[in-house]
Amino acid sequence: MSFFRFSIALGAFFAAPLFSLAAPAPDVLMPVPPALAARAWVLMEFPSGQVLGEEKADEQRPPASLTKLMSAYLVFSALRRKTLTLSSAVKISEKAWKSTGSRMFARVDETVPIDALLKGMIIQSGNDASIALAEAVAGSEEAFAAMMNREAERLGMKRTHFVNATGLPHPDHYSTARDLSALAAALIRDFPDEYARYYSMKEFSYQGIKQANRNRLLWLDESVDGMKTGFTESAGFCLIASSRRGERRLLSVVMGTDSDAARAHESLKLLNWGYQSFDAIRLYRSGQSLSSLRVWKGGANTVKTGFLEDFLISVPKHAGEHLEARLMTRPQIVAPIRKGQTIGVLKLSLAGHPYGEYPVRALEDVPMGSRLSRFFDSVRLWFF
Repeated sequence: MSFFRFSIALGAFFAAPLFSLAAPAPDVLMPVPPALAARAWVLMEFPSGQVLGEEKADEQRPPASLTKLMSAYLVFSALRRKTLTLSSAVKISEKAWKSTGSRMFARVDETVPIDALLKGMIIQSGNDASIALAEAVAGSEEAFAAMMNREAERLGMKRTHFVNATGLPHPDHYSTARDLSALAAALIRDFPDEYARYYSMKEFSYQGIKQANRNRLLWLDESVDGMKTGFTESAGFCLIASSRRGERRLLSVVMGTDSDAARAHESLKLLNWGYQSFDAIRLYRSGQSLSSLRVWKGGANTVKTGFLEDFLISVPKHAGEHLEARLMTRPQIVAPIRKGQTIGVLKLSLAGHPYGEYPVRALEDVPMGSRLSRFFDSVRLWFF
């Protein structure tokens, strides 16, 4: 692991270096991404969300069955809330049975467990399974689409709009490579057990019909453990792939290739470039205190800050010694504070150039202080 510079700043008022072990910083050449035969793509480091490379990542495009990541996210949420269980039986509606495109071949009026429907949607990309799950969660696919859009807004998917649970073409159904990478990261982060259970499965049989997972990378690269393919005439062949090698996980989104083989080939090319061209540096471990900051009007005078997950950052090969970090916070932090609340921003620079900003969280709760302590802090703040 390379050393890096670190300093802390309170708002824009104070900067004090904690240590500096870096050599004078020369210009660092950023790796040049490979040319991809795709209409849009993005490569992200997980869990930091750092983008290593992109092309037309904010261009709105039909997402095809990549849509089903959001459908799965909402089903997993319902399972966590216990409004559904994996054994809950869902009656297949005529609408689900009549769905076009890829299917798991569920029959109208039969009852199918949620677990089987999830496998049908994730592994077989079944549109019938997607609609059945949408109806089980929300009562109708239309109501489910409204839930999808609310969740997309919450996740910061600013250039996405859903009309259905399947990804079947509609002029008002669209997303971007960047938004879909954020969705893929949220699914892995928020539902790690469910991700591990379903997304690496290579095949699933239903009604005596065995269908293979359309993600060819599950066979081509043992580091790949998900995620989802998609295809329509308007979208082209698309693939979101997730790969873990050592401590690193990369997420690639490739949209609009010309064939099934091409989406796998271009995705693997992109993943290999990310691993080969960058070093990963662990700046902080999960729960490690970055600093303790002054808290006003609280039951405690300070709050520990850091990251709730291991924080890794990728830098060009052999450039880690030229990485610098500054913690920026508000000059006045007032209780109450919840664990996980954003309390500052870690600003990174590489060889003197901006290299990303990442939210820093409170590592503990700080409740409001007593009425008397809040009064005295209010007086002190007049002079702060």
